[in-house]
Amino acid sequence: MMVQIPKHLNKVRDVNVTKEELISFETTIKETYEAGGIPAPIHLSKDNENELIEIFQYVHEDDWVYSAWRNHYHALLHGFDREELMSEIISGRSMETSCNKHKFYSSAIVGGIIPIALGSAMALKRKGSERKVWCFIGDMTFETGVFHESYKYAKNFDLPLQFVVEDNNLSVHTPTDLAWNKRQDIPEDVVYYKYENGYPHHGTGTWVNF
Repeated sequence: MMVQIPKHLNKVRDVNVTKEELISFETTIKETYEAGGIPAPIHLSKDNENELIEIFQYVHEDDWVYSAWRNHYHALLHGFDREELMSEIISGRSMETSCNKHKFYSSAIVGGIIPIALGSAMALKRKGSERKVWCFIGDMTFETGVFHESYKYAKNFDLPLQFVVEDNNLSVHTPTDLAWNKRQDIPEDVVYYKYENGYPHHGTGTWVNF
């Protein structure tokens, strides 16, 4: 599926990270995890590389990026080098990778990053900054009240907050269509794409003993 890119966005840079490099990184994490080298939960991405490479052409290197528990691709595309991110993950911070230098934060709490991203966008506006905040969420989080309240607030106060919905039609292990019965329409000013993740919700599908 093509990515829904709002009309107000413009490309600001070339992305130097390739699809092959993203896949290679997650494969290394998978193998390290299965070998018992990461004694903490991990959430891997697969089959959304092209969509994210396209999206990050619109993300300025000085913009702030907020993500959730499945954040490895976002971190690599926003400036983390491979070894730096690998160290974070092996240290047990796969779901909460954060780095002030890269203006990157993530949270394992469903919807937990949204109010923080909203506050950051308000701070940028008060400072008169030209930069914006990008908040990556899944389709499950999109259906929650915290998203709709924060989206409305950001829109009403014209805050530099850009939401990105990554739709794999899963609310943990339950299809989102079943979990919510009827899903809300995606606003035209929200970046959106749909994909089927090549990895399970959590882990790699292999039991690991630590």
